Amino acid sequence: MAIQGIDNFTHYCEERLNSEWEKISALAVKGGGDFLDKMYKELKSNIIACLRSPTKSYHYVLPTQLLSKVVDHSKDSRSLQASYVKPGAFDARTIAHKVIVPFDKKNHNVLGGSNEPYVNNPLRYPGVTGEVEARQKNKKDWVKLVDILDLVEKKNDINFTEKVFRQVLLEIFRMLSDVTVIYPTPSRISHKKAIEILNAFITESSGGDRTESVATALFQEIGNRFGLFDEIKREKINAPDSSSGMAADIECFSSGQIVLLVEVKDRSLTMTELESKLDTARAGKIKEILFVVEKGSEKYKEEKIEQKVEREFVSGHNVYIAKLIDFAYSILILFGEEGRGSFIRRIGTEMDRVNSLITHRKAWAKLLREI
Repeated sequence: MAIQGIDNFTHYCEERLNSEWEKISALAVKGGGDFLDKMYKELKSNIIACLRSPTKSYHYVLPTQLLSKVVDHSKDSRSLQASYVKPGAFDARTIAHKVIVPFDKKNHNVLGGSNEPYVNNPLRYPGVTGEVEARQKNKKDWVKLVDILDLVEKKNDINFTEKVFRQVLLEIFRMLSDVTVIYPTPSRISHKKAIEILNAFITESSGGDRTESVATALFQEIGNRFGLFDEIKREKINAPDSSSGMAADIECFSSGQIVLLVEVKDRSLTMTELESKLDTARAGKIKEILFVVEKGSEKYKEEKIEQKVEREFVSGHNVYIAKLIDFAYSILILFGEEGRGSFIRRIGTEMDRVNSLITHRKAWAKLLREI
């Protein structure tokens, strides 16, 4: 059903965009796949090309046009202005500037940071059509925009339109990992300030990503400063240990052998998790295991977990359970001023290496900026 009034339409578009973005972000963080199947390989390729086009105005076209059609399927997704000659014409500029531009700003200008993309020359036409191709400097990407929207209109199927729109949002989410973050690490940082910003950083839930990044950087610096480890390995946060071939979240090596397993949890440690990791350690003949657990042991099972740890010591395994800040407190004293600075720099480098979510990387940069 057609939505009456531009204010109403804008409101519905904003609500739908926020809802879809929240769902897609959650799915993407968990490693969810594409919305379009293999038969649409070229379509997906064209979507990526348009979102990453050298012509910045083009970045805003697909999210604007497809969002508008998803909210009101009677609209023609090719229409840029109300003067568009076909049925379903509407003024897309309002949606671009009032909905997509604010969305872009909230997401670190991933689309390019333009304030009014639809007033720029490439989009000052009634519609995204082949007739305008000759007047476009970037003809190659314009043709791709035309092909995508022509296909949407040809199918005229709300389910297909939604899939294409969600694929566009998914590709935008993936582009966030390419946003460059500058970490303004201070030349000097006190022990107190280092602990404060670490605590502030890991307090916010991140599915373990923030805590793992800090822990990895900490062990990297321990290895570098004290010569205890030759190499520290860590996989991306979404990769299960079993599928990545790793025995734990973090592996510390000395002379080519794993000498310490570090399992990081930003929640409570359960007995099941403890026993599972012990089985892995036994199989790999690894004696030292550290659980970095921000919320302690599983409620009501603390005594049993402690008893289990004591029994494991008798059988030849050293199991340690500690909160990251408590563990880091003394280590940062031993690092000294130079070591603290090196450790702090490593955190940003580690998040970049594993492509941590832009929200976590930006949050770390913000904390450093406030020192």
